[in-house]
Parts: sequence; structure tokens; C-alpha cells
Amino acid sequence: MNGGPDSRGWLPCYVSGAVFAVCMAGTTLPTPLYSLYQDRLGFSELTVTVVYAVYAFGVIGVLLLAGNASDAVGRRPVLLWGLGCAAVSAVSFLCATTLGWLFAGRLLSGLSAGLFTGAATAYVMELAPGKGSPRASFVATAANMGGLGCGPLLAGLLAQYAPWPLHLPFIVHLVLVAASAALLLGLKETVGERRPLSTVRPQRPGLPPEVRKVFGPAALASFVGFALFGVFTSVSPAFLSEFLDVDNHAVSGLIVALAFFASVGGQSAVGRIGERRSLSLGCAGLLGGLVLLAAALRWQLLPLIVLSALLGGAGQGLAFRAALSRVAAASPAGSRAAVISTLFVVAYAGISLPVIGVGILSDHIGLQDAGLVFIACMAVLVTCAGLYLLRRPSRPAAGQSP
Repeated sequence: MNGGPDSRGWLPCYVSGAVFAVCMAGTTLPTPLYSLYQDRLGFSELTVTVVYAVYAFGVIGVLLLAGNASDAVGRRPVLLWGLGCAAVSAVSFLCATTLGWLFAGRLLSGLSAGLFTGAATAYVMELAPGKGSPRASFVATAANMGGLGCGPLLAGLLAQYAPWPLHLPFIVHLVLVAASAALLLGLKETVGERRPLSTVRPQRPGLPPEVRKVFGPAALASFVGFALFGVFTSVSPAFLSEFLDVDNHAVSGLIVALAFFASVGGQSAVGRIGERRSLSLGCAGLLGGLVLLAAALRWQLLPLIVLSALLGGAGQGLAFRAALSRVAAASPAGSRAAVISTLFVVAYAGISLPVIGVGILSDHIGLQDAGLVFIACMAVLVTCAGLYLLRRPSRPAAGQSP
């Protein structure tokens, strides 16, 4: 099938973005439900963080082994495989009577996200009129982060106000996955010259020469942004319950969702601010979010947690969209999904390692102090990233805003 955007304008781009959002929502769906699983299965906070991080390892594994698969076999087949993994993940959570089911569900959701991140981002951009435009990159990154925000919000509302709190969220997601598969089959393929799956080889971390100059700052900003989300989503639900007596799952899910929705807001501002300035301002927002989160942990104040979600999320959105736009614009068409996948490998390393560290430390010094230690580490990293970007700002790619 011939590549190129559909003649119906932006509709295919938006439809593919909606499919992207549905898949990503499934990866954060269990976030406000972990306390219920703890009560039912009786495991520690360290186990919660390890279960959470298994997802990131699944993502990284797929990105390294098959991050370039959609460049060969086409975008739609890879995305259909991703939806299949998302469906089996939901079934695993529906069957979660032991801890092993939770690990299986998280691993499968990581596989689905790994299949989607590079392929869906490239697909959304390629289906848009004038592929690679700033508007198309916003649709892709907004679908990613917006979907991540919808997961805990949906699960929290259903767990709090509907029956079957550990089952209904995943039943709803299964319905959405089925609808997404039907929509995906109605879109056209954008990879013109496809090759068999046997030609796909595991990719070593590496970049085409024309991408390397813009990739360093982009990867650094992506790492620290996802690290903040990792710390925030792993610490805040348990902290709300343990120190602020907030046992409402809808409130817990909403606060986590606010960080992701604020990210979408930050992404929407990149076009006005400019990509180069957005990277530096994004790091400043991340630092401010970390400071507010540390203050919230120290003085146990709910408003500061909300403010940290909003400011840190906005900073992540500014940095991440600018990073993704610059990397995508600099990537050759034949390796765009592979390069984007490499960027996400760096990002998901940020979302996994701090989470496990928080869990390990919380068993020794408590959840509050563990959160403060890792927030301090991330603050140092964000500060270094911001100073690096100010001292050595990358040049905008051709046709990109300064």
C-alpha cells in the first residue's frame, strides 16, 4: 500500500492519536489500585515499586529488540501487536489472585508500550498533512502523555464510585482496546516499502550521524522529565494514604493524572515559546516541581503535592515535546521510528531506576525520607541538565522554531 497521509486531512492523525492514547492509558491504569492489591495480597512498598518498574523494563526490552520493526513491516502490524499485548495485560490483571499475575500484567503492558512508543509516534506524524509538522508532533506527544493521565483518572473514579474496583477498570479498557483495533484497521499504512519480519534485527544504541548533535540535549531532558514522573507516580499515592489519610482512589488518581495533563499543557506552549527555549524552561519547571514535591513530603501538605504535579508536569511537557520534535525532524525517514525508540529507551530508564531506588530505601528509612533522598538526586540532575542546555544550546533543525 502506498505511503503518505490520507486525503481526509487531519482526521487520520487524530484517530491514530486516540488509539495511541488508549494503549498508554492501559499502562497507568493500575496506579491508584496498588493499595487495594496490597490489602488483598499483602506485599510491601518495595514490591509495589518493583511491580511498577517491571513495566519500564518491558518497554526498554522491546525498544532495543524491535524498536525498528515498524520501519520494516509497517506501522499498523506493530500497533496491532501492541494492542494485543495490552488486551492480554488487562486479562492478567483481571485474573490477579497472586503477585505473579501483577508482574505478568505489568510486563505485558510494558511490551505494549514498547511496541507503540516509536511506531505510534512516527505513524501519527506521517498521517498528518505535511508530516513532521509541529502540530503533528504535538498530537503524538499529547496522545502519549494524555493517555498516561487518563489511566489513573479512569481507574480511580471506577474504583471509588463503581462496583468491582479491581475488575471494572480493566473490562472498560478491554472494550476500548477492541474499538481501537477496529479504528486502526481503517487507517492506511504509511510505510511504502515493507520488508519481512525476519529482516528485523535487535538494534544497538546508536544514531545516524545527522541526529547526534540534537540527540544529546533531547535525551537528557527526556530522562529527567520521566524520572520526575517515575518518582511522583510511585510515591504520591502511598504518601497520600499514609501521611495525609487520603484514601479516596479518585483523588489519588486525579493527582497523578494532573501531572500528565499538565505535561500536555506544557507541550501546547512549545510552538509559542520555541523549541530551544522550551528545553531550558522545561528543566526549570522540573526543578520547581521537585522542590514543591520535597516541601510537600517534608510538611505533609496536599496543596503542595497538587502544585508540584502541575509545575513539574508542565516542565516535563515543555522539555519532552521540544526534544521529540527536534529528534524526529533530524531523523532520516527510513530510521525515524528506530531513533524515536532510542529516545524512549533513555526516557524509560529515567522512569524505572528511581522508582526501584525509592522502594529499596523506603524499607530502610521510610517512605518520606526515601522520597526526599531521590528528589534531591533528581534535582541535582535537572540542574546539571539546565546548565548544560544554557551553556551549549543545540541548534534548531531546519524549519524548526528557535
